[in-house]
Amino acid sequence: MLIDLFQKTRRTSKQLTRQPAEERPDITCKGCGKKLNARTYGRNLYVCPYCGRYSRLLARTRIRQVADKDSFREMDADLRSLDPVGFPGYPEKVAELAEKTGMNDAVLTGTCTIGGEKACLAVMDSHFMMASMGSVVGEKLARLFEYAARKRLPVVVFTASGGARMQEGMYSLLQMAKVSGAVERHSRAGGLYITVLTDPTTGGVTASFASLGDIILAEPRATVGFAGRRVIEGTIGETLPDDFQSAEFLLAHGFCDQIVPRNRMKQTLAALLKLHAAPAKKRRAKG
Repeated sequence: MLIDLFQKTRRTSKQLTRQPAEERPDITCKGCGKKLNARTYGRNLYVCPYCGRYSRLLARTRIRQVADKDSFREMDADLRSLDPVGFPGYPEKVAELAEKTGMNDAVLTGTCTIGGEKACLAVMDSHFMMASMGSVVGEKLARLFEYAARKRLPVVVFTASGGARMQEGMYSLLQMAKVSGAVERHSRAGGLYITVLTDPTTGGVTASFASLGDIILAEPRATVGFAGRRVIEGTIGETLPDDFQSAEFLLAHGFCDQIVPRNRMKQTLAALLKLHAAPAKKRRAKG
């Protein structure tokens, strides 16, 4: 699995010490321009109370919102890219973002419980190179699905990506097939896979594992698609609908099962996981 691209190292980057919400200055909503109190904004799960705009979340913030308290156990935290194609400035950029985000790459993976149900969880973070899909992202996701297949656990993946990571060239594109293959093996083992599409989910991630969930959920107004609007309009010579590549457009055309508000996401995931686990629990009780 391209293991030569990685090295296991101790995490040396210093994680940011973030100010408590009550000490932060007011925030200006990028959607409507209203001033928002940082503490109130956080309590509202980073959704603007005036226009409903969803802020893009840090991966650890997302995990705190959906996983049961103190239940998340990270996996493969030490994986780092070795700059497989020698792209100028790439190692320095990765190191800078690791310092800022406290992550070695654009996805966190691990196990947790959601509403008391054990699951494997992956959360992509657009603050790290727009969560582009590089070798480490693909490797961590593939390992998560392989672990879930062995342990017979469901998988929940929150997607957010700008697509392939150009700094890794063809190695980035290989991750589409690698993760999709791991998803298939997990499915054959009887595993449940839930995808949650968040803003933005684009490019090779949409074209591969983001669209392979047994159940596909999305946050309201999330941008989800492959190529950009201008590229598609230029290719087909037509004007696309205003809501094209939105979560609502996907739901209307059968590419998404449900749009779930952020304040109901944990409850929804817990209910789905419980439904999936119920038959197995009944079999164990009878045995």
